[in-house]
Amino acid sequence: MAHDELVARLTALFDSKATEAGMELVALEVAGAQAAPIVRVYLDREGGIDIDAIASANVWIKEVLDELPETADRYTLEVSSPGIERPLRTRADFERFAGSQAKVTSRELIDGRKSFTGTLAGVQGETILVEMDGTTYTIPLGAIDKARLRVEIDFNKEGLDGI
Repeated sequence: MAHDELVARLTALFDSKATEAGMELVALEVAGAQAAPIVRVYLDREGGIDIDAIASANVWIKEVLDELPETADRYTLEVSSPGIERPLRTRADFERFAGSQAKVTSRELIDGRKSFTGTLAGVQGETILVEMDGTTYTIPLGAIDKARLRVEIDFNKEGLDGI
């Protein structure tokens, strides 16, 4: 089974399990050799996720992986939070984080470019709006290759001296 097929299958299985556990499946990646894949699961929940929640999720994720012929006893599991620059993968993600800074990469040229770093200005129909350098770009959801929140920290800001 190709990595893309395995990701789709695992996403379908883990999405409902995560919801039952009061969590959100933010992203899932499969990397490495097909004979011994690395399965990376990124989870979050309202108020943020802590190590205890990740440990409990490890249990049900491992149970699912152990039952599948494609992964049983042949995988490396990594479970973590998505971090502050979390991936954006669904329409709901773009709606939820409207007003936030993000980097969006498209599969196709849009106004002569594929990379957009700016403010998520909202969702209209099947497109997202990214405000960048005074221009609003319209990017079809289906054309998005990758999207992540982007956080910039100004270490010269007052109150951060001595960190």
